[in-house]
Amino acid sequence: MSYYIGTKVQNKNFDEAIELVTAELKNEGFGVITEVDVTNTLKNKIDVDFKKYRILGACNPNFAYQALSAEDKIGILLPCNVVVEEHENGEVEVSAVDPIVSMSSVENEKLVGLATEVKERLTRVIENLKA
Repeated sequence: MSYYIGTKVQNKNFDEAIELVTAELKNEGFGVITEVDVTNTLKNKIDVDFKKYRILGACNPNFAYQALSAEDKIGILLPCNVVVEEHENGEVEVSAVDPIVSMSSVENEKLVGLATEVKERLTRVIENLKA
């Protein structure tokens, strides 16, 4: 079982892919509440050149509230991370965490349906990037 849902984004550069992913997340009720520019962080902290790589922390407030109400330590697994990366050949790939896999270790039945709904929405985000 894979721990992520992903696809290559056709005919978009890195910045365009981030804009598209952000818009698709919004269409599914998610906002980007954190953004980690891994490329700049690695360059600034340890002087390493790394490919374009950004981690977007996506959050749906209703789902977050439900998850936190069912399991107060679930914040350890929030927000849902979405990675946008540019490979050496110029291809841009987007990957989202599979919340069913990440929440399976919690063993709380109240989270099963919620994780399924979040996965369905994140899967639609990824599928819509293929169009």
